[in-house]
Amino acid sequence: MSGGPGADHLGAYGDWVDAAARRGDLWPVDLDGAALRGAVRGMLTFGDDPGRRDGPLGVQVGRTWVTDGLRGEEVSWSVGYGPRTAAWVLRPDTDEVLPGVVALHCHGRVKRYGKEKLSDGPDGPAVGIPTVRDDLYDGRAYADDMARQGYVVLVHDVFLWGSRRFDAATIGAALGRAPVPSEAAEAAEMAETAETAETAETAETAETVETLAQYEDLAAAHEHLVAKYCTVLGTSLAAVVSHEDRVATAYLAGRPDVRPDRIGCVGLSGGGARAAFLLATSEHIRAAVVVAMMSTQRALLPQHVAPHTWMFFPPGLARLGDWPDVAASGAPAPLLVQYRRHDELFPPQGMAAAHERLIARYAAAGGPAAYTGEFYDGGHAFSRPMQDRAFAWLGEQLA
Repeated sequence: MSGGPGADHLGAYGDWVDAAARRGDLWPVDLDGAALRGAVRGMLTFGDDPGRRDGPLGVQVGRTWVTDGLRGEEVSWSVGYGPRTAAWVLRPDTDEVLPGVVALHCHGRVKRYGKEKLSDGPDGPAVGIPTVRDDLYDGRAYADDMARQGYVVLVHDVFLWGSRRFDAATIGAALGRAPVPSEAAEAAEMAETAETAETAETAETAETVETLAQYEDLAAAHEHLVAKYCTVLGTSLAAVVSHEDRVATAYLAGRPDVRPDRIGCVGLSGGGARAAFLLATSEHIRAAVVVAMMSTQRALLPQHVAPHTWMFFPPGLARLGDWPDVAASGAPAPLLVQYRRHDELFPPQGMAAAHERLIARYAAAGGPAAYTGEFYDGGHAFSRPMQDRAFAWLGEQLA
Protein backbone atom coordinates (compact mmCIF):
# COMPACT_ATOMS: atom_id res chain seq x y z
CA MET A 1 0.00 0.00 0.00
CA SER A 2 3.00 2.30 0.36
CA GLY A 3 6.48 2.42 -1.03
CA GLY A 4 7.34 0.94 -4.38
CA PRO A 5 9.73 -1.09 -6.49
CA GLY A 6 13.31 0.02 -6.80
CA ALA A 7 15.92 -0.47 -4.12
CA ASP A 8 16.10 -3.64 -2.07
CA HIS A 9 13.46 -3.28 0.65
CA LEU A 10 14.99 -5.82 3.03
CA GLY A 11 18.44 -4.32 3.53
CA ALA A 12 20.45 -6.42 5.99
CA TYR A 13 17.65 -9.01 5.91
CA GLY A 14 18.19 -9.87 2.25
CA ASP A 15 19.00 -13.44 3.28
CA TRP A 16 15.65 -13.81 5.06
CA VAL A 17 13.91 -14.98 1.86
CA ASP A 18 16.36 -17.81 1.25
CA ALA A 19 16.22 -18.79 4.93
CA ALA A 20 12.44 -19.09 4.74
CA ALA A 21 12.68 -21.16 1.57
CA ARG A 22 15.14 -23.56 3.23
CA ARG A 23 12.69 -24.17 6.07
CA GLY A 24 9.87 -25.36 3.86
CA ASP A 25 8.81 -25.89 0.29
CA LEU A 26 7.57 -22.49 -0.88
CA TRP A 27 5.66 -21.97 -4.12
CA PRO A 28 5.43 -25.72 -4.89
CA VAL A 29 3.95 -27.23 -8.02
CA ASP A 30 2.80 -30.49 -6.39
CA LEU A 31 -0.94 -29.78 -6.36
CA ASP A 32 -2.91 -29.80 -9.57
CA GLY A 33 -6.39 -30.42 -10.83
CA ALA A 34 -9.09 -30.95 -8.22
CA ALA A 35 -6.60 -30.89 -5.35
CA LEU A 36 -5.34 -27.44 -6.31
CA ARG A 37 -8.84 -26.09 -6.85
CA GLY A 38 -10.00 -27.47 -3.51
CA ALA A 39 -7.02 -25.97 -1.69
CA VAL A 40 -7.55 -22.54 -3.27
CA ARG A 41 -11.26 -22.61 -2.48
CA GLY A 42 -10.51 -23.50 1.11
CA MET A 43 -8.06 -20.62 1.35
CA LEU A 44 -10.69 -18.17 0.07
CA THR A 45 -13.66 -19.33 2.14
CA PHE A 46 -15.37 -16.83 4.43
CA GLY A 47 -18.85 -17.33 5.85
CA ASP A 48 -19.90 -19.46 2.88
CA ASP A 49 -23.24 -21.12 3.54
CA PRO A 50 -23.73 -24.09 1.18
CA GLY A 51 -27.44 -23.93 1.90
CA ARG A 52 -27.80 -20.59 0.15
CA ARG A 53 -24.79 -20.88 -2.14
CA ASP A 54 -23.33 -17.45 -1.35
CA GLY A 55 -26.56 -15.75 -2.35
CA PRO A 56 -27.50 -12.14 -1.50
CA LEU A 57 -29.95 -11.26 1.27
CA GLY A 58 -32.78 -8.75 1.04
CA VAL A 59 -32.31 -7.64 -2.56
CA GLN A 60 -33.87 -4.24 -3.25
CA VAL A 61 -34.34 -2.41 -6.56
CA GLY A 62 -33.99 1.36 -6.76
CA ARG A 63 -33.84 3.82 -9.65
CA THR A 64 -33.78 2.87 -13.31
CA TRP A 65 -32.55 4.94 -16.24
CA VAL A 66 -32.02 4.80 -19.99
CA THR A 67 -29.30 6.74 -21.79
CA ASP A 68 -27.70 6.32 -25.21
CA GLY A 69 -29.17 2.86 -25.71
CA LEU A 70 -28.09 1.71 -22.24
CA ARG A 71 -30.60 0.62 -19.61
CA GLY A 72 -29.48 0.88 -16.00
CA GLU A 73 -30.89 -0.33 -12.71
CA GLU A 74 -29.85 0.35 -9.11
CA VAL A 75 -29.89 -2.68 -6.85
CA SER A 76 -28.65 -3.43 -3.35
CA TRP A 77 -28.38 -6.39 -1.01
CA SER A 78 -26.93 -7.49 2.29
CA VAL A 79 -24.08 -9.97 2.63
CA GLY A 80 -24.99 -10.47 6.27
CA TYR A 81 -22.68 -7.90 7.87
CA GLY A 82 -21.88 -4.23 7.48
CA PRO A 83 -23.63 -1.70 5.21
CA ARG A 84 -25.71 -2.86 2.27
CA THR A 85 -23.90 -3.47 -1.01
CA ALA A 86 -24.87 -1.01 -3.75
CA ALA A 87 -24.62 -2.12 -7.38
CA TRP A 88 -25.63 -1.15 -10.89
CA VAL A 89 -26.96 -3.51 -13.54
CA LEU A 90 -26.27 -2.32 -17.07
CA ARG A 91 -27.63 -3.78 -20.31
CA PRO A 92 -28.74 -2.79 -23.81
CA ASP A 93 -32.17 -1.21 -23.95
CA THR A 94 -33.80 -4.47 -25.09
CA ASP A 95 -35.63 -7.34 -23.41
CA GLU A 96 -33.35 -10.12 -24.63
CA VAL A 97 -31.90 -12.70 -22.28
CA LEU A 98 -28.15 -12.09 -22.57
CA PRO A 99 -24.79 -13.35 -21.30
CA GLY A 100 -23.66 -11.75 -18.06
CA VAL A 101 -20.37 -10.14 -17.04
CA VAL A 102 -19.22 -9.17 -13.57
CA ALA A 103 -17.08 -6.04 -14.00
CA LEU A 104 -14.77 -5.79 -10.98
CA HIS A 105 -13.48 -2.39 -9.96
CA CYS A 106 -9.80 -1.91 -9.17
CA HIS A 107 -8.12 -0.98 -5.92
CA GLY A 108 -6.50 2.11 -7.43
CA ARG A 109 -5.76 3.60 -3.99
CA VAL A 110 -9.28 5.03 -4.20
CA LYS A 111 -11.75 3.50 -1.75
CA ARG A 112 -14.33 6.30 -1.59
CA TYR A 113 -15.70 4.88 -4.85
CA GLY A 114 -16.03 1.38 -6.27
CA LYS A 115 -18.51 0.84 -9.09
CA GLU A 116 -18.24 4.50 -10.10
CA LYS A 117 -14.78 3.81 -11.52
CA LEU A 118 -16.31 1.63 -14.25
CA SER A 119 -19.71 3.20 -14.95
CA ASP A 120 -21.31 6.65 -15.04
CA GLY A 121 -24.42 5.27 -13.37
CA PRO A 122 -27.57 7.42 -13.32
CA ASP A 123 -25.86 10.67 -12.30
CA GLY A 124 -22.72 10.88 -14.42
CA PRO A 125 -19.08 10.68 -13.26
CA ALA A 126 -18.49 11.33 -9.57
CA VAL A 127 -16.02 13.96 -8.34
CA GLY A 128 -12.45 12.81 -9.00
CA ILE A 129 -13.48 9.81 -11.10
CA PRO A 130 -12.42 11.27 -14.49
CA THR A 131 -8.84 11.46 -13.16
CA VAL A 132 -8.98 7.82 -12.05
CA ARG A 133 -10.28 6.78 -15.45
CA ASP A 134 -7.68 8.83 -17.29
CA ASP A 135 -4.92 7.14 -15.30
CA LEU A 136 -6.18 3.56 -15.46
CA TYR A 137 -8.92 3.11 -18.06
CA ASP A 138 -7.99 5.40 -20.97
CA GLY A 139 -10.75 7.78 -19.86
CA ARG A 140 -13.49 5.22 -20.45
CA ALA A 141 -16.45 4.05 -18.38
CA TYR A 142 -15.86 0.62 -19.86
CA ALA A 143 -18.70 -1.21 -18.10
CA ASP A 144 -21.21 1.03 -19.89
CA ASP A 145 -19.65 0.38 -23.28
CA MET A 146 -19.42 -3.35 -22.61
CA ALA A 147 -23.12 -3.50 -21.78
CA ARG A 148 -24.00 -1.73 -25.01
CA GLN A 149 -22.23 -4.54 -26.88
CA GLY A 150 -24.74 -7.13 -25.74
CA TYR A 151 -24.09 -8.10 -22.12
CA VAL A 152 -25.85 -7.71 -18.82
CA VAL A 153 -23.03 -6.15 -16.80
CA LEU A 154 -23.00 -6.04 -13.01
CA VAL A 155 -20.77 -3.49 -11.25
CA HIS A 156 -20.89 -3.64 -7.46
CA ASP A 157 -19.05 -2.27 -4.47
CA VAL A 158 -17.04 -4.70 -2.38
CA PHE A 159 -15.70 -4.72 1.19
CA LEU A 160 -13.78 -1.45 1.90
CA TRP A 161 -15.02 0.37 -1.23
CA GLY A 162 -17.93 2.67 -2.05
CA SER A 163 -21.09 1.72 -0.18
CA ARG A 164 -19.03 -0.94 1.66
CA ARG A 165 -16.32 1.44 2.87
CA PHE A 166 -15.56 2.36 6.48
CA ASP A 167 -16.53 5.94 7.30
CA ALA A 168 -13.82 8.49 7.98
CA ALA A 169 -14.71 8.95 11.66
CA THR A 170 -14.38 5.22 12.34
CA ILE A 171 -11.05 5.03 10.52
CA GLY A 172 -9.73 8.15 12.23
CA ALA A 173 -10.64 6.82 15.67
CA ALA A 174 -9.11 3.42 14.93
CA LEU A 175 -5.86 4.95 13.73
CA GLY A 176 -5.74 7.66 16.38
CA ARG A 177 -6.02 10.40 13.78
CA ALA A 178 -8.43 13.29 13.34
CA PRO A 179 -11.35 12.22 11.13
CA VAL A 180 -11.89 13.77 7.71
CA PRO A 181 -14.46 16.61 7.96
CA SER A 182 -17.93 15.88 6.66
CA GLU A 183 -18.06 16.64 2.94
CA ALA A 184 -21.55 18.08 3.29
CA ALA A 185 -20.50 20.40 6.14
CA GLU A 186 -17.41 21.55 4.27
CA ALA A 187 -19.39 22.23 1.10
CA ALA A 188 -22.04 24.19 3.01
CA GLU A 189 -19.40 26.31 4.71
CA MET A 190 -17.72 27.09 1.40
CA ALA A 191 -21.06 28.01 -0.20
CA GLU A 192 -21.95 30.40 2.64
CA THR A 193 -18.70 32.33 2.30
CA ALA A 194 -18.54 32.39 -1.50
CA GLU A 195 -19.41 35.69 -3.16
CA THR A 196 -21.09 34.25 -6.26
CA ALA A 197 -22.70 30.97 -7.29
CA GLU A 198 -19.83 30.32 -9.70
CA THR A 199 -17.24 30.87 -6.98
CA ALA A 200 -19.21 28.65 -4.62
CA GLU A 201 -19.30 25.81 -7.12
CA THR A 202 -15.55 26.05 -7.81
CA ALA A 203 -14.68 26.22 -4.11
CA GLU A 204 -16.97 23.30 -3.27
CA THR A 205 -15.41 21.10 -5.95
CA ALA A 206 -11.87 21.95 -4.84
CA GLU A 207 -12.71 21.31 -1.18
CA THR A 208 -14.42 18.01 -2.01
CA VAL A 209 -11.40 16.81 -3.99
CA GLU A 210 -9.11 17.73 -1.09
CA THR A 211 -11.40 15.96 1.38
CA LEU A 212 -11.42 12.85 -0.81
CA ALA A 213 -7.61 12.84 -0.88
CA GLN A 214 -7.56 13.03 2.91
CA TYR A 215 -9.95 10.11 3.12
CA GLU A 216 -7.81 7.99 0.80
CA ASP A 217 -4.73 8.61 2.92
CA LEU A 218 -6.60 7.33 5.96
CA ALA A 219 -8.10 4.39 4.05
CA ALA A 220 -4.67 3.29 2.79
CA ALA A 221 -3.33 3.05 6.34
CA HIS A 222 -6.56 1.46 7.52
CA GLU A 223 -6.20 -1.51 5.15
CA HIS A 224 -3.29 -2.76 7.24
CA LEU A 225 -5.48 -2.67 10.35
CA VAL A 226 -8.30 -4.47 8.54
CA ALA A 227 -5.83 -7.19 7.54
CA LYS A 228 -4.98 -7.64 11.22
CA TYR A 229 -8.65 -7.97 12.10
CA CYS A 230 -9.03 -10.57 9.35
CA THR A 231 -6.16 -12.56 10.86
CA VAL A 232 -7.72 -12.40 14.32
CA LEU A 233 -11.01 -13.61 12.83
CA GLY A 234 -9.31 -16.53 11.10
CA THR A 235 -9.72 -15.20 7.59
CA SER A 236 -8.07 -12.77 5.14
CA LEU A 237 -8.96 -9.72 3.09
CA ALA A 238 -8.71 -11.92 -0.01
CA ALA A 239 -11.27 -14.35 1.42
CA VAL A 240 -13.73 -11.66 2.52
CA VAL A 241 -13.59 -9.87 -0.84
CA SER A 242 -13.86 -13.12 -2.77
CA HIS A 243 -16.89 -14.16 -0.71
CA GLU A 244 -18.66 -10.89 -1.47
CA ASP A 245 -17.86 -11.22 -5.18
CA ARG A 246 -19.39 -14.70 -5.17
CA VAL A 247 -22.53 -13.25 -3.59
CA ALA A 248 -22.69 -10.65 -6.37
CA THR A 249 -22.11 -13.27 -9.05
CA ALA A 250 -24.89 -15.44 -7.64
CA TYR A 251 -27.21 -12.44 -7.83
CA LEU A 252 -26.33 -11.89 -11.49
CA ALA A 253 -26.79 -15.58 -12.30
CA GLY A 254 -30.26 -15.53 -10.73
CA ARG A 255 -31.60 -12.66 -12.81
CA PRO A 256 -34.23 -13.67 -15.38
CA ASP A 257 -32.60 -11.53 -18.09
CA VAL A 258 -29.23 -13.34 -17.76
CA ARG A 259 -28.13 -16.67 -19.18
CA PRO A 260 -26.80 -18.40 -16.04
CA ASP A 261 -24.52 -20.68 -18.06
CA ARG A 262 -22.88 -17.75 -19.85
CA ILE A 263 -21.27 -15.55 -17.22
CA GLY A 264 -17.76 -14.11 -17.27
CA CYS A 265 -15.77 -11.60 -15.25
CA VAL A 266 -13.12 -8.98 -15.92
CA GLY A 267 -10.97 -6.72 -13.76
CA LEU A 268 -7.87 -4.56 -13.71
CA SER A 269 -5.24 -4.72 -10.97
CA GLY A 270 -7.10 -5.42 -7.70
CA GLY A 271 -10.09 -6.20 -9.90
CA GLY A 272 -7.87 -8.66 -11.74
CA ALA A 273 -7.08 -10.40 -8.46
CA ARG A 274 -10.81 -10.61 -7.81
CA ALA A 275 -11.35 -12.09 -11.29
CA ALA A 276 -8.77 -14.78 -10.58
CA PHE A 277 -10.50 -15.57 -7.27
CA LEU A 278 -13.88 -15.84 -8.99
CA LEU A 279 -12.60 -18.17 -11.67
CA ALA A 280 -11.13 -20.35 -8.93
CA THR A 281 -14.14 -20.41 -6.61
CA SER A 282 -17.43 -19.54 -8.33
CA GLU A 283 -19.50 -22.23 -10.00
CA HIS A 284 -21.11 -19.53 -12.17
CA ILE A 285 -18.01 -18.13 -13.91
CA ARG A 286 -17.37 -19.59 -17.34
CA ALA A 287 -14.47 -17.32 -18.39
CA ALA A 288 -12.28 -14.65 -16.79
CA VAL A 289 -10.08 -11.75 -17.88
CA VAL A 290 -7.24 -10.76 -15.53
CA VAL A 291 -5.65 -7.43 -16.45
CA ALA A 292 -2.28 -6.20 -15.14
CA MET A 293 -2.37 -8.47 -12.11
CA MET A 294 -0.19 -11.46 -12.91
CA SER A 295 3.29 -12.37 -11.73
CA THR A 296 4.86 -15.04 -9.63
CA GLN A 297 5.06 -13.83 -6.05
CA ARG A 298 8.58 -15.20 -5.74
CA ALA A 299 9.69 -12.60 -8.28
CA LEU A 300 8.19 -9.77 -6.22
CA LEU A 301 10.88 -10.21 -3.55
CA PRO A 302 12.49 -8.03 -2.38
CA GLN A 303 11.36 -4.96 -4.34
CA HIS A 304 7.73 -5.23 -5.44
CA VAL A 305 5.69 -6.26 -2.39
CA ALA A 306 5.05 -2.83 -0.86
CA PRO A 307 2.78 -1.30 -3.56
CA HIS A 308 0.25 -4.14 -3.50
CA THR A 309 -3.02 -4.62 -1.69
CA TRP A 310 -3.47 -7.28 1.00
CA MET A 311 -5.93 -8.95 -1.41
CA PHE A 312 -2.91 -10.08 -3.40
CA PHE A 313 -1.42 -11.97 -0.46
CA PRO A 314 -3.84 -14.58 0.88
CA PRO A 315 -2.11 -16.26 3.85
CA GLY A 316 -0.93 -19.78 3.16
CA LEU A 317 -0.66 -19.42 -0.61
CA ALA A 318 3.11 -19.90 -0.66
CA ARG A 319 2.63 -23.39 0.83
CA LEU A 320 0.10 -24.34 -1.86
CA GLY A 321 1.62 -22.78 -4.95
CA ASP A 322 2.20 -19.37 -6.48
CA TRP A 323 -0.11 -16.61 -7.64
CA PRO A 324 -0.59 -18.00 -11.18
CA ASP A 325 -1.85 -21.22 -9.59
CA VAL A 326 -4.81 -19.36 -8.10
CA ALA A 327 -6.08 -18.46 -11.57
CA ALA A 328 -5.00 -21.82 -13.02
CA SER A 329 -6.97 -23.71 -10.38
CA GLY A 330 -10.02 -22.91 -12.49
CA ALA A 331 -8.53 -24.66 -15.54
CA PRO A 332 -9.62 -25.61 -18.11
CA ALA A 333 -12.15 -22.75 -17.86
CA PRO A 334 -11.06 -20.09 -20.37
CA LEU A 335 -8.66 -17.47 -19.02
CA LEU A 336 -7.27 -14.35 -20.71
CA VAL A 337 -4.40 -12.59 -18.95
CA GLN A 338 -3.31 -9.21 -20.28
CA TYR A 339 0.19 -8.17 -19.18
CA ARG A 340 1.82 -4.74 -19.45
CA ARG A 341 5.50 -4.99 -20.32
CA HIS A 342 6.38 -1.80 -18.45
CA ASP A 343 4.08 -2.35 -15.48
CA GLU A 344 5.77 -0.65 -12.55
CA LEU A 345 4.09 -2.99 -10.07
CA PHE A 346 5.53 -6.23 -11.47
CA PRO A 347 9.04 -7.26 -12.57
CA PRO A 348 9.25 -8.45 -16.18
CA GLN A 349 10.75 -11.79 -15.14
CA GLY A 350 7.82 -12.34 -12.75
CA MET A 351 5.26 -11.78 -15.50
CA ALA A 352 7.17 -14.04 -17.90
CA ALA A 353 7.44 -16.78 -15.28
CA ALA A 354 3.72 -16.52 -14.51
CA HIS A 355 2.90 -16.81 -18.21
CA GLU A 356 4.97 -19.99 -18.52
CA ARG A 357 3.45 -21.43 -15.35
CA LEU A 358 -0.07 -20.80 -16.65
CA ILE A 359 0.79 -22.46 -19.96
CA ALA A 360 2.02 -25.52 -18.09
CA ARG A 361 -0.97 -25.62 -15.73
CA TYR A 362 -3.50 -25.40 -18.55
CA ALA A 363 -1.67 -28.04 -20.57
CA ALA A 364 -1.74 -30.36 -17.54
CA ALA A 365 -5.47 -29.71 -17.16
CA GLY A 366 -6.07 -30.82 -20.74
CA GLY A 367 -6.98 -27.39 -22.06
CA PRO A 368 -3.85 -25.70 -23.43
CA ALA A 369 -5.86 -23.54 -25.83
CA ALA A 370 -8.10 -22.25 -23.02
CA TYR A 371 -5.36 -19.99 -21.68
CA THR A 372 -4.36 -16.87 -23.59
CA GLY A 373 -1.60 -14.55 -22.46
CA GLU A 374 -1.15 -11.19 -24.20
CA PHE A 375 1.65 -8.67 -23.64
CA TYR A 376 1.14 -4.95 -24.27
CA ASP A 377 3.54 -2.04 -24.04
CA GLY A 378 2.98 0.56 -21.36
CA GLY A 379 2.55 0.88 -17.61
CA HIS A 380 -0.13 -0.26 -15.18
CA ALA A 381 -3.46 0.38 -16.97
CA PHE A 382 -6.33 -1.11 -18.99
CA SER A 383 -6.14 0.70 -22.33
CA ARG A 384 -8.96 0.94 -24.86
CA PRO A 385 -7.35 -1.58 -27.24
CA MET A 386 -7.02 -4.00 -24.32
CA GLN A 387 -10.64 -3.36 -23.32
CA ASP A 388 -11.90 -3.94 -26.85
CA ARG A 389 -9.91 -7.17 -27.06
CA ALA A 390 -11.30 -8.29 -23.69
CA PHE A 391 -14.87 -7.57 -24.87
CA ALA A 392 -14.33 -9.57 -28.04
CA TRP A 393 -12.65 -12.48 -26.22
CA LEU A 394 -15.46 -12.69 -23.69
CA GLY A 395 -17.93 -12.62 -26.57
CA GLU A 396 -16.23 -15.68 -28.07
CA GLN A 397 -16.25 -17.57 -24.77
CA LEU A 398 -19.82 -16.68 -23.80
CA ALA A 399 -21.41 -17.02 -27.25
